[in-house]
Amino acid sequence: MSASVRRVFKTKWFHKAAGKAGIADGELCRAVRELARGQGVDLGGNVWKKRLDGNRQRAIVLGRIGDTWVFVFLFAKCDRDNIDARELRAFRKLAADVGRHTDSDIATLVTLKEWVEICNG
Repeated sequence: MSASVRRVFKTKWFHKAAGKAGIADGELCRAVRELARGQGVDLGGNVWKKRLDGNRQRAIVLGRIGDTWVFVFLFAKCDRDNIDARELRAFRKLAADVGRHTDSDIATLVTLKEWVEICNG
């Protein structure tokens, strides 16, 4: 894993959605390595869009927040073209909130199973 990638998580919602779509944690870890190299769509405000599952799915990832990346939303390309402006504003606000999380806050989210850690390196 790149030096700029410390920890990667997925939310409980994303964990369920990725499972239904058949997207494994290994693919998510590879996706973050690519994002760390700028291979994704930077939507601003630490919000990224990344293609997954052979270009069939899109993930919204909160990234480069203290070297922590969080997969938060997944959608099928065939179901919708993109997120809308309201959703983007909400994801940017969420990214700002996540950016203020301490290591203790993150540990609590993992303990409560709200976040699942998928790579650490």
